[in-house]
Amino acid sequence: MDPDFWNEPQKAEALLKDINDKRHWVKKYDNALAAVEELEVLMDFYQEEGEGTEEEIEQKYKDALNRVEGIEFLNMLSGDEDKLNCILQINPGAGGTESQDWAEMLERMYLAWAEKNDFKTTIIDRQEGDVAGIKSVSIEIDGDYAFGYLKGENGVHRLVRISPFDSAKKRHTSFASVYVYPVVDDSIEIEVDPADISWDTFRSSGPGGQHVNKTESAVRLHHEPTGIAVECQENKSQLKNRKKAMVMLKSKLYEIEMRKKEEARSEIENSKKKIEWGSQIRNYVFHPYKLVKDLRTNLQKGNVQEVMNGEINDFIKAYLMEYGG
Repeated sequence: MDPDFWNEPQKAEALLKDINDKRHWVKKYDNALAAVEELEVLMDFYQEEGEGTEEEIEQKYKDALNRVEGIEFLNMLSGDEDKLNCILQINPGAGGTESQDWAEMLERMYLAWAEKNDFKTTIIDRQEGDVAGIKSVSIEIDGDYAFGYLKGENGVHRLVRISPFDSAKKRHTSFASVYVYPVVDDSIEIEVDPADISWDTFRSSGPGGQHVNKTESAVRLHHEPTGIAVECQENKSQLKNRKKAMVMLKSKLYEIEMRKKEEARSEIENSKKKIEWGSQIRNYVFHPYKLVKDLRTNLQKGNVQEVMNGEINDFIKAYLMEYGG
């Protein structure tokens, strides 16, 4: 390894993150393997010696299946941004207190999901409602593949219930919008193909005395795919100027990529329908029956309270299975 490697923080941070990502995969695999082996041992004892119960076997089977499916699920999260942390924003739709209360219920649901799945959460910004609930909240969710897990939650969520704020106890429908986007990791390294670069050298035109003017220490870099041209004549050393020019090029390429991502996020935001009837991705019905149904995958669950307590992994998995990682 280059002895100067650890003096380049971005490269070192990227390598350490890559190592941690691989450790995450290894840990998942080891846990799944252990669960399968425990199931096999339990089955052998049950069949050969009559030890254990069918209930224990069923529980071990479910545990092993969940761990194996977890690896398959993780394999779908192959996008460049999937492994990043994310920001989750919730905004109520029209309807005042009703929708603001619903937005706060969703906030609790996602915070509970994060806690159950070992993600760290930080409330970045939170605006209280006038009477109850919230006007908006932004939550940073920190952990492996946070964005990959939650990106399918983008959209409008619809609640149907008997309103606790209505003295007539009438049924109300409320809407809230959820928007999830990745937190860009500054340690991401920009790869540049040397074949895409051409160099020119020239004498420095700036101040620096006779040495600078008489030697071709200044450099001009051309990046063919983008048309970017960078000049550097900061140092008397051509080698140092080349290194600085490469840093400048990578900075420009990084800026371009970030601008593309911002434009993509804007397209998502602009394409989102109004927070109203017919635009929702998921219905949460508390009355006249109890049902949570995702309108994209048609997955539905009857235990509404369990879902509101953060048990939404089935919906997350169904979305990724349907639409890919």
